[in-house]
Amino acid sequence: MSQLPNTTTEIVAQDNASCSQFEAILLDAKQWLYVQNRYNLTARERQIAELVCQGLRNDSIAKHLRITPGTVKTHTRNIYRKVRVKSKIAMLLRFVSDARKLPSRYEETPSIAIAD
Repeated sequence: MSQLPNTTTEIVAQDNASCSQFEAILLDAKQWLYVQNRYNLTARERQIAELVCQGLRNDSIAKHLRITPGTVKTHTRNIYRKVRVKSKIAMLLRFVSDARKLPSRYEETPSIAIAD
């Protein structure tokens, strides 16, 4: 039984394994959390949005997430509705634009109390 990739970066790396493409990280984890909260995206919608924004097509996303392409399309349509865009590139541009305006509360790293 094969193991599923844990992160979207692993999925993209597997998808691009045959290509020697440069992978750029557009948004980091804190920025994705901000976008997810801002637009009230579900965990699966965020996962699909990340993969879409990394350039994967619906059939590749479906294959890696072990869902049907129709399910990917439905999630993508729901994301468009929530974000109020009509295309993948518009979604990407909106997310990158919003991430630039990231409130300071998302930039802070949580402090860890150390007991003596």
